[in-house]
Amino acid sequence: MDYHGISSEIGSPFKPVDRIQAELSWWVKITTTTPYCIYYFGPFDSQAEATIAQDGYIEDLMTEKATGINIDIKQDQPRVLTISENDSR
Repeated sequence: MDYHGISSEIGSPFKPVDRIQAELSWWVKITTTTPYCIYYFGPFDSQAEATIAQDGYIEDLMTEKATGINIDIKQDQPRVLTISENDSR
């Protein structure tokens, strides 16, 4: 097809959102309140693989006496793997 002189055979430079999501790896995002930190563990090939791995990360944080542990497993592309309260100063 031709849209105002631009051929659709060239293709769009923009990827559909669902395709972008499919290309992202799975990560375990763990947030703790004390100390305040955000950790990203991964990448994993599947949500199931990330879910299996999360227990070891939680155990390590509990050993370190971290509290307020919140886990989120999602497809992402984190730029920084650890963010602490010291990073915001």
